[in-house]
Amino acid sequence: RVLQHVVPVAVPGIMFLSGGQSELESTLNLNAMNQSPNPWHVSFSYARALQNTVLKTWQGKAENTEAAQAALIRRAMANSAAQKGEYDPSKESASASEGMYEKGYVY
Repeated sequence: RVLQHVVPVAVPGIMFLSGGQSELESTLNLNAMNQSPNPWHVSFSYARALQNTVLKTWQGKAENTEAAQAALIRRAMANSAAQKGEYDPSKESASASEGMYEKGYVY
């Protein structure tokens, strides 16, 4: 509702950042925003919320590449479904609910 009161319908799209939310939380929030029709394309611009499980799976080891690629595809598919309001969290791995906040983290 807030967006409908302050964002003109002429704006073509609204992209949300994950802001340190877990992969699961960010995907659930995106899905919630797309449960009803919007005058704009409501989507995501996630980095860590797409990469967290992938990087933990890969660990920089060649033997983990295939598993990491599969994890990335799962994350991308989950967020693709969420931007259509069709996300099913029952298919998530346990690592998707792990928070990503790190106290004192510096970019």
